[in-house]
Amino acid sequence: MTGRTAASSDEPDIQVTEWDEDGADDADGATPATAAGPASRVLNQDEIDSLLGTGQGKDDDERQGILALINSNDVTYERLPMLEVVFDRLERMLTTSVRNFTSENVDINLDNITAQRFGDYLNSVPLPAMIAVFKAVEWDNFGLVTVDSPMIYSIVDVLLGGRRGTVPMRIEGRPYTTIETSLVERLIRLVLQDLSSAFQPITDVLFRFERMETNPRFAAIARPGNACIVFKMRIDMEDRGGTIEFLVPYATLEPARDLLLQMFMGEKFGRDSIWENHLAREILVTDVELEAVLEVKTVSLAFVADLEVGSVLRLRSRPETDITLRCGQVEMLRGKVCQRGDTMCVQVEEKIERPRRRTDD
Repeated sequence: MTGRTAASSDEPDIQVTEWDEDGADDADGATPATAAGPASRVLNQDEIDSLLGTGQGKDDDERQGILALINSNDVTYERLPMLEVVFDRLERMLTTSVRNFTSENVDINLDNITAQRFGDYLNSVPLPAMIAVFKAVEWDNFGLVTVDSPMIYSIVDVLLGGRRGTVPMRIEGRPYTTIETSLVERLIRLVLQDLSSAFQPITDVLFRFERMETNPRFAAIARPGNACIVFKMRIDMEDRGGTIEFLVPYATLEPARDLLLQMFMGEKFGRDSIWENHLAREILVTDVELEAVLEVKTVSLAFVADLEVGSVLRLRSRPETDITLRCGQVEMLRGKVCQRGDTMCVQVEEKIERPRRRTDD
């Protein structure tokens, strides 16, 4: 027979049902209610804490059970194949642009692509750093470009004529000067210009520099819980360099999400000229059925109910009457009724032009 104990009146009572193998209760002289009657067991406090993940001495990173599901900050990364191609293209374009900008040998590598919560990213930005806020004009939303401290001092050292082979000095505990901010802003404007060019094969979008921040709290462009995608790019200039991170909220990419989800082949960005030419040839030899609308006549339902085999419908169409040729419900041609021998035919005189749909609708 199982007993029931409770550490305190405030603790929840959780019972677990167990089945006896012989279907009988353990109590002496007790008769089970059924042939296989259930016996109850009460979980102790340690088992309850393990189930809920609320044990004493557990840190937030060590939580298990139900609280581990509730407090999870993981973001499922939605694969956007075309976005990865865009940043691969940006990597190649920046190699040339930064080389011309710094007159140094430049090596650029795309480190990783991750998905994070916006609040978690701001808390993980290593300080001191410069955070540039940019706006995607056509998408009417914002993104961030973060330049870390080693990259800032490397750019300043290169542009101001620092000697090669020397590690730039880092002076902690002071704000960035106007000259340093101006030089980094020139670099960020160059990066945003190349980013706009990298998106051009997919969609036209202009990334415009808005402002520069050194405090992550002033760079809030989304709610802390919003999902974002982060691209980390490493830039090396011989023995100097640093990292640049791009943060783009999923809400910013929403207007172009359908384009970014499509698959691709190499650098064709989703277009395959072989299939385009093949479909164009097949369309030209496809058979379609045209209907000649001689006349549209409105009659009563009683008249239709009285129709039978041999009934005659009199139409007012005569030779030289204007009619319309259509395919399904789409009007294609206009012409006139004519007769050749015993056959009634239509002489096409005009092609109906339909307004083309705009690609940006």
